[in-house]
Amino acid sequence: MLGALAAISAAMAVAAGAFGAHGAAGPQEAEWLRTGGVYQLVHAVAVLAIMGVARGPAIMLLVGGAIFAVTLYATALGAPKWLGAVTPIGGTLLIIGWFWAAWIYWRG
Repeated sequence: MLGALAAISAAMAVAAGAFGAHGAAGPQEAEWLRTGGVYQLVHAVAVLAIMGVARGPAIMLLVGGAIFAVTLYATALGAPKWLGAVTPIGGTLLIIGWFWAAWIYWRG
């Protein structure tokens, strides 16, 4: 299930990046779509790489990446700008997920 969600997340990231490159309303919206796509794609691949060893951090990366990216996508597509205040929550979850993964790998 986690792998399937990561693969769906990666597909969403590619779609957002493509839309940002070809259909965004303006340069700021394109940048939000590009940034969200990059972060979501990188973390979807990371989830696939670590989910067998560090399941908790993998879930944290998937959730954090989704919150980070989806809030940027929504803002780019016309959602209220205050939604951008939620984006750092996703970023914080990503940081926690990486430190958690580091802890698990450090302990061996």
